Amino acid sequence: MRVVLGEDLVLLRDGLIRLLVAYGFDVVEAVDNGPALLAALVEHEPDVAVVDVRLPPTFTDEGLRAAIAARKQVPGLPVLVLSQYVEQLYARELLSDRGGGVGYLLKDRVSDVTQFVDAIRRVAAGGTAMDPEVVTQLLASHVRDEPLGSLTPREREVLALMAEGRSNGAIGARLFIGDKAVGKHTANIFGKLGLPPCDDDNRRVLAVLAYLDRG
Repeated sequence: MRVVLGEDLVLLRDGLIRLLVAYGFDVVEAVDNGPALLAALVEHEPDVAVVDVRLPPTFTDEGLRAAIAARKQVPGLPVLVLSQYVEQLYARELLSDRGGGVGYLLKDRVSDVTQFVDAIRRVAAGGTAMDPEVVTQLLASHVRDEPLGSLTPREREVLALMAEGRSNGAIGARLFIGDKAVGKHTANIFGKLGLPPCDDDNRRVLAVLAYLDRG
């Protein structure tokens, strides 16, 4: 799996490269600034991009802007964003085109190597991998929005776990409910969000985007 990495801190960048290579990823290019990241993403069209939000030269949202610009030139480019903090505006903007796998993890989650590697693979496959803290803050900000406001507290819990990329079985284990109950909740979520029957994985991503991409 081919990866382009955007990270300006030398020690973290080198550590991520070694980690990714150890788990069988091919880091085709690792860059330390926004313009170089955009060029690398467009040139290589990687299976997934792992991107720090704040890169030179502005140290604001340069990495995210480069990823968004690259997705316009390479539709569906999977992007996993790493950030020190929960940046709600950045998360919504990344999701605004609703194309390709997306993820948003806080940097301290990288210490959980298994979780981090799983998130990269899930995003590369077109899924979502949202940090629980990001999910919590975004959901709390928009719980009153319609049609999200029509979801029950349990349905919101299920949707939040879907955003983290968890399967029905994993959701059931976390909430101590059976597969049938999870299936019922997800069906209710799809119905309330107006998502017609189609491939379940696709609907799961659309359901997640429906509440994350709220302005």
